[in-house]
Amino acid sequence: MITQVTRGIKISVNTSFEGTFFKNYKMHFAFGYTITIENQSKDSVQLTSRHWRIYDSLNELEVLDGEGVIGKKPVILPGESHTYSSGCLLASTVGAMKGHYNMVSINNSEKFRVYIPTFKFSAPFTLN
Repeated sequence: MITQVTRGIKISVNTSFEGTFFKNYKMHFAFGYTITIENQSKDSVQLTSRHWRIYDSLNELEVLDGEGVIGKKPVILPGESHTYSSGCLLASTVGAMKGHYNMVSINNSEKFRVYIPTFKFSAPFTLN
């Protein structure tokens, strides 16, 4: 598990290899990740958007921005957490992701970023 804390918001990431399949006549490698966002601060916060940098050893860097996470903009009270799972397709057996969440404090409307640590993907059969 990879973890990082920014301004009292702890991000924990677990990854998994989900398998291979063909799409558009090319082999793809599917990876899953589960992220837990734990509010260790004294303020209630809301996740408003996300920014991802996806690294694939056989492709160019892919940058993605979007609203919320998996269609939600969760409000996380002090001492509570929000967990979600998602995934990514790579052209290679090795890659990584990192990024940040844009958050807003419910208490004072202050906007801030919470950084997501770099987490790596690797298909089990690529490791010696």
